[in-house]
Amino acid sequence: MDADAIKRSLEDSGLRCTPQRYAVLAFLMEQNRHPTAAELFEAVNRVDPRCSRATTYNNLRSLVEAGLVREVAVEGRAARFDAKGTRHHHFICDRCGTVEDIEWYEVPKPAAVSVGKRILRECELIFRGLCAKCAPRQASRKPSKWVNTAG
Repeated sequence: MDADAIKRSLEDSGLRCTPQRYAVLAFLMEQNRHPTAAELFEAVNRVDPRCSRATTYNNLRSLVEAGLVREVAVEGRAARFDAKGTRHHHFICDRCGTVEDIEWYEVPKPAAVSVGKRILRECELIFRGLCAKCAPRQASRKPSKWVNTAG
């Protein structure tokens, strides 16, 4: 995404395009991985040392609230952030905490009775297990709760 497109997406979401907010979103847009807030701060701070931790974290929160960035909760670890423009699901490795994108497919909405009076916005999946790097290490150990789904 080019500079003008990033500026437009900020403005279209009702956010001012400050240099710090632009830097946070631009960094996330060019990532293939899902950095933590601390990793994001370090990267942005290298480019603009005037950008404080609080400013970076506040801008990140604003971007999440505006829907431009997704926060991916990883149990027992720091949250990860994602600004990939296309819809997708996530796979989280139980061992190393890596977050990977999985191609989007529609998830059936639950029956109305199970939703109750809640208003459902969307359904997405988070797959959990062992990533490609950690799975071979598990296979060399005793059998356990891990199931290999490869055919």
